Amino acid sequence: MNTPKRYLITSALPYANGPKHIGHLAGAYLPADIYVRYLRAQKKDVVYVCGSDEHGAAITIQAMKENSTPLAIVDKYHAMLKSNMADLGISFDIYHRTSSPIHHETAQEFFTALNDKGELRKRKQNNIMMRMQKHS
Repeated sequence: MNTPKRYLITSALPYANGPKHIGHLAGAYLPADIYVRYLRAQKKDVVYVCGSDEHGAAITIQAMKENSTPLAIVDKYHAMLKSNMADLGISFDIYHRTSSPIHHETAQEFFTALNDKGELRKRKQNNIMMRMQKHS
């Protein structure tokens, strides 16, 4: 039996901590968008997925700079990023948020499967952001 080939394309998830610049567009989203459009023109089964990364120190730092909360920052910049991508004609099928329950469930399924196969290992790492904040 000949199973049809399916494509899942994604780009780097932009941090929801500020507006993005032309370098982000040229380096991450435009190349993937061009490839997705090429696949669609070839009548391939393709889905282009991306979303705002709402986890990380950069968001907390931006919240402090704007005298705001991390949640207010991600709400503000997720809406901006999603709108900017749409205005630029980037052809995402899904543009979502890493704070959504479906993202958490899917990520947990991936990591659980990898862990069950023995593909993950634990190690300690010093966080440079924490050291920088302690010394500033």
